[in-house]
Amino acid sequence: MASTGARTDPVHAFRFEIRLDDAPVGGFSECSGLQLETEVHDYQEGGLNTQVRKFPTRTKQANLTLKRGIVDRVLWDWYWDVVQGQIAPRDGSVAVRDASGERVLVEWYFRDAFPCKWVGPDLNATQNAVAVETFELCHQGLERKT
Repeated sequence: MASTGARTDPVHAFRFEIRLDDAPVGGFSECSGLQLETEVHDYQEGGLNTQVRKFPTRTKQANLTLKRGIVDRVLWDWYWDVVQGQIAPRDGSVAVRDASGERVLVEWYFRDAFPCKWVGPDLNATQNAVAVETFELCHQGLERKT
């Protein structure tokens, strides 16, 4: 007879929250760029013709890309400060919650983030779509906490 164990379902990606310096900055419809990649150095060892040795070197992180309907100027003003040469990095997190929204299932922290790209909405008078802005954050590291 098969035993029944604790069931672990994959985390759903539709309920998430973005925080900057422990304050929520608004609802985002999309978040991408939760990515780390370790560069690898190939070493062709003399006399060893059956393989190439691989050594990890440095790890780089992708920029976080956030999309939301335009609701206020908070993010724009932060980006405009960068344009004016006033860099104010912030720490933050991306938290994925359960379906009820009560419990954090997984959370990533990023540090020393600053805006490096802003894209305004595509405007089209023949559609009734929401005006969505895209906001890209550069950061100095990504760490999974839960």
